[in-house]
Amino acid sequence: MMKNRFPQIVQVAIISVYLIFLAGAVVRMTGSGMGCPDWPKCFGYYIPPTSESQITWQPNATFKKGVIIIKDEALFVAQKTLKTGAAFNLDNWQPYTKHTYNVFNKYHTWTEYINRLASVLSGFVFLFLVFAASKFWSTDKRIPVLAYIAFALMLFEAWLGKTVVDTNLKPTIITIHMVVGLIIIGLLLRLQFITSTKKKVYKYNALFSKLLIVSVLFSLVQIAMGTQVRQFIDEQVKLFGFENKQYSLLNPSFKFYFHRSFTILIVLVNFGLFYLNQIKNLGYKLVNWILLLLFLETITGILMYYASFPIGTQAVHLLSGAVLFGLQYYLLLQSRSAK
Repeated sequence: MMKNRFPQIVQVAIISVYLIFLAGAVVRMTGSGMGCPDWPKCFGYYIPPTSESQITWQPNATFKKGVIIIKDEALFVAQKTLKTGAAFNLDNWQPYTKHTYNVFNKYHTWTEYINRLASVLSGFVFLFLVFAASKFWSTDKRIPVLAYIAFALMLFEAWLGKTVVDTNLKPTIITIHMVVGLIIIGLLLRLQFITSTKKKVYKYNALFSKLLIVSVLFSLVQIAMGTQVRQFIDEQVKLFGFENKQYSLLNPSFKFYFHRSFTILIVLVNFGLFYLNQIKNLGYKLVNWILLLLFLETITGILMYYASFPIGTQAVHLLSGAVLFGLQYYLLLQSRSAK
């Protein structure tokens, strides 16, 4: 019974990962990446605080062990459950030195917390996926092996999530975090393809297949570069304030111009796929969806640059890129199976 339902389980796992991408995109869009200064808890709470008074030192107040407070523009961790006196006693508190970010914004905190909840939910889905995949060990070892690798990478992603917070959103770590997420999507799509009960026979074309490989690699490069551009934007937001989005791309680095210009090459490659699919009558329907996502990517990119980041465009831009990569990779699986 579980074997018959396995393709649906894989689909749920894919959706759960894309939900993490969406939640992460909203976090980046709203500047909420440091909404929680610690991980996996948030200011030392399993359920985040809703007001600044909960994490501000006060006389005659009770604080549980591990709670993080803000005092004199610095973070401190309670060494034990305590009730404060009339004066702040440093013996009861340890400075939180992993980073110096010491701002509380309840909207940022809860946005980041919801992002973490999406990751936890996905983790449970992956546990179920691994359990279901193990049923195939005697018939097709590829299935459990792919599931185990995907689950191991999810654990690695969880550790990376902690590292992202501890390093105050270090650009390199964020890029690795994003790329590993795409690798997980690729593994799940491979599982989906292997276990799919509705397999269509496609026509093979060598040039089409080679262009597909190029398009997948180009998308990986573009997404990785996009995370670097996004980090530059975050730094600009810190410098000029969230309300001055028109300065987000003031004097951008070479990475931005590369990211923008590289889009032209990506569009040309994918239009080449569309052209070959049409004139050779290959029958790959995913090509049309890829062009639609490329259109969304391009439009949202233009809006962000020329219209000062309208609300939602950043989230759509990131999610479209992740879905685009997934469709291109699945199309590559279809093409290779035709060979």
